[in-house]
Amino acid sequence: MINEALFYGLVLLSAATSLLTAVAGAGGGAVLIGVMALVLPGSAVIPVHGLVQMGSNVGRTGLSWKHIHWPTVAWFVPFGLLGTFIGSLLLVQLPTHFLQITIALFLIWLTWGPKLPQSFRGRAGLVGGGLVTGFISLFVGASGPLVAAFVKARFSQRMQTVATFSAVMTMQHAPKALVFGMAGFVFQDWLPLVLAMIAAGFAGTWIGLHWLKKITDQRFDQLFRLIITLLALRLLWVALEPFVPALTSITS
Repeated sequence: MINEALFYGLVLLSAATSLLTAVAGAGGGAVLIGVMALVLPGSAVIPVHGLVQMGSNVGRTGLSWKHIHWPTVAWFVPFGLLGTFIGSLLLVQLPTHFLQITIALFLIWLTWGPKLPQSFRGRAGLVGGGLVTGFISLFVGASGPLVAAFVKARFSQRMQTVATFSAVMTMQHAPKALVFGMAGFVFQDWLPLVLAMIAAGFAGTWIGLHWLKKITDQRFDQLFRLIITLLALRLLWVALEPFVPALTSITS
């Protein structure tokens, strides 16, 4: 297990990252898993992160319930799960760096490119978006930024964007507990940390949503674009970093 200082450090981080997601619309989960990967055993990172994120999204969904666009949730989530299932059957083996670059460019396009055409905003767009993000998430893990960018491209109102994203991610994280439980992961050993991080995340979400109500849709759009762009650039760097020494030797 972990020492007391790390325990409380992760609890505070959970509050801070939940606040970030509530205010900016995305990014908290990516920051959290990045830190957890550095300080927790590898076998615990994804299941613990999944449970904490599910709790955080449940809290954010509950606090923003009246703003959720349910047709988006109803169509997007089932096909997202179907996309993941299809990916597991195909067992596609694609280079990790290729997927990272593709997703980074897709994030930038969704964030800075032209608005989605009207046809893409209907059921066909939701089906396609669910299938694509669900399929990709099987190979890259955290799908939050991709889902957030897709949801944001459909809505201009900040509360509706955050609420709908939270509802979608709640249902995407929920199956993880079952999957890892069946695989033998002992959640009981990590339950105190998980519960404390969920409680802190709820507090961070509550504060963040209150801040969100005070900012304009324009300011939210700016924050969202900044967070997603930084995540996309980080993804590009991670993908290209292994090739830097080779490029350096060629140019020298």
